[in-house]
Amino acid sequence: MTDLSGYYFRVKDSGGIMFRIGDETRHRRVELEQLATINTRNGEIRSQGNRELAPEDRAAAEAWLEQRREVLAARQIDDIRRAIDHLNLTAHWAQSQASEAELEAVTEPLLLAMHDLRMILVRKKAERVEAARTRPTETG
Repeated sequence: MTDLSGYYFRVKDSGGIMFRIGDETRHRRVELEQLATINTRNGEIRSQGNRELAPEDRAAAEAWLEQRREVLAARQIDDIRRAIDHLNLTAHWAQSQASEAELEAVTEPLLLAMHDLRMILVRKKAERVEAARTRPTETG
């Protein structure tokens, strides 16, 4: 068996569970000792049981948390770009392939969702424009 040392992180919806990878036992099994639960939303790292994490364990958990947040942020932007593609594909479908019954089934929910999104985007854009306009200019 290969030399496994260090940590293993099991991903879950709200973060992950950190395990220490133990040495092989005499039965050639890898042992996983649960060390902590990590919450990606609030950054909380809770040790298992009543013990405190060793500094190297905490450092490994913090590094994983930072890396995991970067992965999730990249996925979120990718999901938004995919949504744009889906909107374009939906427009093409509505124009060239959809039956009247299919359009009837999806028109109202799509219009409401697009209206909701448009209102948010317009409001956020106005806030950014206003903030840029009222920001003091730097003069040298």
